[in-house]
Amino acid sequence: MEFRVLTVSREFGSGGGTIAKIIADRLGWKRLDRDLIEAIANAAHVDSHEVSHYDERADPWLRQINREVIRSVALAAGWMPEGSDSFNVDVMTKLTRRIIEDAYSGGNCVIVGRGAQCILQKKPDVFHVFVYAPFCDPVNRLKERLEPGANIEQRIHTVDEERARYLQQRFGQNWLNPHLYELMISSQENEDWTARVILYAMTGRQ
Repeated sequence: MEFRVLTVSREFGSGGGTIAKIIADRLGWKRLDRDLIEAIANAAHVDSHEVSHYDERADPWLRQINREVIRSVALAAGWMPEGSDSFNVDVMTKLTRRIIEDAYSGGNCVIVGRGAQCILQKKPDVFHVFVYAPFCDPVNRLKERLEPGANIEQRIHTVDEERARYLQQRFGQNWLNPHLYELMISSQENEDWTARVILYAMTGRQ
């Protein structure tokens, strides 16, 4: 099987983003990661900071219920509340799906996170990878990235839990379900080695 697209799901601080870049550079492929935020912002005509607020995050239950209650009451009263078409997690999900599907159509790209392993799950020419790491490795990586004094351990747990909730809520899938991936691999603080293993699994070459 010749693969046209690679999706990279990753634990926070596992180096998955760097690994995706290494692979994209070696294959000469496009990489869709943080630039997906800009693409969604342009499509929705909103600021990229607003898009970042919803990036791989589930819609809090209370806010979701409140929005539906307000909408239902408004419709029953015969009027539509202002801002009903404003940017929210539902719009974010729809635009994310459209952009990822467009990227798949073009082929030769590496897509990082954002539920791509679910959106493209039934495409036979897509290789899905999950990158994880022993907990001490993300802690060491993030010491250089996060602000001084940050609670790194808590930040890792928070981000990973949010990504798992996002996948469950928006796609009905368990983030750690091995059947979503062709390969689940530990980066072990060695992004280049991990990239070479993934490349070999995909293409038979490093």
